[in-house]
Amino acid sequence: MPEQNPVKPDIVVGARVRVRREAETTAQGVVIEDFAELTTSGQSLGRDWAPVHRWAVALDDGRLVFAHDGELDVDTASSGQ
Repeated sequence: MPEQNPVKPDIVVGARVRVRREAETTAQGVVIEDFAELTTSGQSLGRDWAPVHRWAVALDDGRLVFAHDGELDVDTASSGQ
């Protein structure tokens, strides 16, 4: 079986998360969809552009973004509010 990045167990649909991107500041939002079945390793979908991202996240500022496992952290700061 190919090696995959481990998913943090707290990242599930409905979880509050922080999305980290290289060129952007960290943004907070809620996971609204998990596309794990489309991101199975070894599938190139016949192209090397526009890779499938696993998570759909509705950000607090109204944007919808798609992210990889490594770009998300559970938002523990807002979980206690």
